[in-house]
Amino acid sequence: MLPVQTIATTVLAEVIRRQPSSPARTSFAWTVAVGPALARVTTVELRNRNMIVSARDVRWARELERARDTILPRLQMLLGRDTVKGLYINA
Repeated sequence: MLPVQTIATTVLAEVIRRQPSSPARTSFAWTVAVGPALARVTTVELRNRNMIVSARDVRWARELERARDTILPRLQMLLGRDTVKGLYINA
């Protein structure tokens, strides 16, 4: 038996991947991947298969750096491994 959360995440990822690439899709996937608190203090852009993240300040950038190994696989699951290759964080 699979947990409901696993099924819901898989379905959500499929719905996101089916949408045409757009800043709104990128922002939504980012919010799902990092949660609302981090999403509020960052802006994101998908450029050349790299997620470029601008954090509000250095403290938030450090938090994102610490969580990089968790965030990148989540983004790849939501948007597709061929869509997101790297995660670059700016303060």
